[in-house]
Amino acid sequence: MSRPTEHEPFWSPLRIAVFRSLWIASFASNVGTLMQSVGAAWLMTSLTSSALLVALVQTATNLPTFLLALPAGALADILDRRKLLLYSQAWMLVAAGLLGLLTLWGQTSPGILLGLIFALGLGAAMNAPAWQAIVPELVPSKTLPAAVALNSAGFNLARAVGPALGGLLVASFGPAITFLLNAASFVGVLAVLLMWQRPPRETELPPENLVEAIVGGVRYIQHAVDLHNVLVRTSLFLLSASALWALLPLIDRIELAMGPAGYGLLLAFLGLGAVLGAMVLPRLQRAMSTERLLALSTLAYAFGLAAPAIAPSLPLICLGLFLAGISWLVSLSRFNVTVQAVVPEWIRGRALAVYLLVVFGILSLGSALWGALAGWIGLTTTLAVSAGCMLASVALGRPFPLPNTRGLDLTPSMHWAEPNVVGPLLPEQGPVFVTIEYRIDPERAAGFLAAMKDLRRIRSRDGALRWYLLRDTADPTRYVETFMSRNWLEHLRQHERVTVEDRAIEEQARAFHIADQPPVILHFLAESWGERWKPEHPQDHKAEQGLP
Repeated sequence: MSRPTEHEPFWSPLRIAVFRSLWIASFASNVGTLMQSVGAAWLMTSLTSSALLVALVQTATNLPTFLLALPAGALADILDRRKLLLYSQAWMLVAAGLLGLLTLWGQTSPGILLGLIFALGLGAAMNAPAWQAIVPELVPSKTLPAAVALNSAGFNLARAVGPALGGLLVASFGPAITFLLNAASFVGVLAVLLMWQRPPRETELPPENLVEAIVGGVRYIQHAVDLHNVLVRTSLFLLSASALWALLPLIDRIELAMGPAGYGLLLAFLGLGAVLGAMVLPRLQRAMSTERLLALSTLAYAFGLAAPAIAPSLPLICLGLFLAGISWLVSLSRFNVTVQAVVPEWIRGRALAVYLLVVFGILSLGSALWGALAGWIGLTTTLAVSAGCMLASVALGRPFPLPNTRGLDLTPSMHWAEPNVVGPLLPEQGPVFVTIEYRIDPERAAGFLAAMKDLRRIRSRDGALRWYLLRDTADPTRYVETFMSRNWLEHLRQHERVTVEDRAIEEQARAFHIADQPPVILHFLAESWGERWKPEHPQDHKAEQGLP
């Protein structure tokens, strides 16, 4: 796989055959999905006059994302991502095909329509984390920003084409054709995935089960400061940005009074801006720092929000939407790339699932809030307020800087020595306690304690349930670090999770060690656990492996 030079254009990932094939197939699939959304909405209005049932079409589409985000992310990490994608794409093909056939035969009721739309949403929810997580496997790290931008541009282009094409097809042939074409669009994705030869995972340990993976993902994210910053910055941007998406139909109806054609025109300018954003993003990233780029992007989006409030002029509003489209692509691509860059491969699916949960959650919440505010204080005032909030987000985001990912190496270091074990140990035996004894000059103890704070975060993030740093009351130079893993298998997983970056932090802490020999590392297996647990057989550990 060739590495592109610094000056290669944004389409350089398309030179990689498997990425190019998947990009084309996913674009066709996105067009199919968006055509189907038009067909589903129109069909429901034909089947019932209930406003509730019509509104539930969107609920059935989006609810699975909230229900399955964490399980889907966990499965993307513990299963073969290629196989997971094959199953989810096949599931959506069957659901869309069944919906198309039932509609063609006149057998679709409101309940059946909602059920099959919900089934399609389940497949999309299971597909999303794994789909995003494979991007770093398809392209070199240097082209990851361009690859993410291309995926975003493809979706925005599909959003401009899909609804319009869907409307024409529904008007000409009825809604069934959109469902059947959507089903056909999954065939292309399946064909590319079947041809892709994904390298197998390099580990001798069994994968986590689903519950363990979800708990491990939550624990990792709880202690991942860099990831926290990305999620906060994403939330600050989207909370204000959601106003434009929520109120755009009202801008068309109240400010411009152009009807459906005008609404399509406004969406087209947003989509064109996103496509241009993908084209210029690599050049912008070379020309300025990430923080400056995001600040300028925020200013551009604020103008897009303020333009309808400044004057109900079609050219001004279209210019604002065009700039907002660029900003939308640049900002979300940058956030997405950073999420993928600050987490190692073993947790990437779960991190992306949480990121997607934040994106969809903030967009849904923000849309509701801005819609309610517009009903209270009016459309133009609400847009002006949202533009002010967007500008304020620049200052609010300063305490949460995006991490510098250049040169970040999160590959497994595999530098932990294999523990000395006498006799066989069962994977579920535990808890396991590890102690590391340091000798520290008391005059440098403050620096050592500061360095150990970062080490504590790493231990807790990678699986330690308890962590302590103890000082010997009889010897001021003697410190003992101890941490507890749930069982022996979980401790072995910690050996595989330590990255090259983590090793550098460990070495900073061990630089304070003054003894001639390296720190002494010991492993202990709990044989009793207070009064509540006195195992008589190794299998008894199964009942208490999660304590305390």
